[in-house]
Amino acid sequence: MDYPHRPVLVREVVKYLVAVPDGTYVDGTVGNGGHSLAIGKGLTGKGSLICIDRDADAVAISKKRLTPFGRRISVIRASYADLDQVLMELEVEKVDGVLLDLGMSSSQLEESGRGFSFLRDEPLDMRMDTDNKVTARDLVNSLSPKELESILKKYGEERRAKSIVRAIVRAREKEPIETSFRLAGLIKSVSPPSYGSKVKHPATRTFQAFRIAVNRELQNIEVFLNKVPYLLAKGGRLVILSYHSLEDRCIKKAMFEWEKGCTCPPDFPQCVCGKIPTFKRLFKKGLRPDKGEIDENPRARSAVMRAAERI
Repeated sequence: MDYPHRPVLVREVVKYLVAVPDGTYVDGTVGNGGHSLAIGKGLTGKGSLICIDRDADAVAISKKRLTPFGRRISVIRASYADLDQVLMELEVEKVDGVLLDLGMSSSQLEESGRGFSFLRDEPLDMRMDTDNKVTARDLVNSLSPKELESILKKYGEERRAKSIVRAIVRAREKEPIETSFRLAGLIKSVSPPSYGSKVKHPATRTFQAFRIAVNRELQNIEVFLNKVPYLLAKGGRLVILSYHSLEDRCIKKAMFEWEKGCTCPPDFPQCVCGKIPTFKRLFKKGLRPDKGEIDENPRARSAVMRAAERI
């Protein structure tokens, strides 16, 4: 099989994730299996890797790709937000590392047929898990203007939300907005000619916003971050790759809070809060791909990697 998707910062992921080669690891967003393949090669014969993804297509692809590892790697359809349940069913109490790569795979953008990309004329779906009921089409055609504007501002940080929503509402009054091309065309029609000409398509932020809303991406990250400290063994590593500021903000804040100890006022003679650090960050600033990697894989340009160790 051909696997066009290139995993981002793959060497760095293995370096910071795999501290115990014979340990148990989790790839919470296996996608096409690129990171898992590299992690598997970094483990000993006693090491094991649990791969999960909520996209059925991704699970099917990665199962085939990771077949050479045999029983050392298991691939399960689930959400990383439900990692505690997955581990409980596998009778695994603690793991030595967890990876999340929160980006979209090339397969999802180019081959899924679910309207993730504004460059393809596909049904406006945007569900990563096709068992979910709500699609992007449902949101675009049924939400009030106020709700639509809120989604574009909150999840897309879109400054032109009002004009985009006006265009959507006018168009859907005539007929439902069914496809990615139709939505992208509406957005482009109310965008200044120069907007997005150099770096981003004018529909980028709106498509991001609807995708996040449909898949409850930020809510899932928050749920995961609340659970993962209890699932990592002492010395276990957490590595997360994010691709926009909303995700990175959540991750950065959580890791900072985990690393922080006593929160009592400075003038207290002794600590009464009892808070102790639970993690140490492996590097303070987010790690980004270098120019060489971005030249080879332009989709890596917005990636930020953060990593922390359970103490």
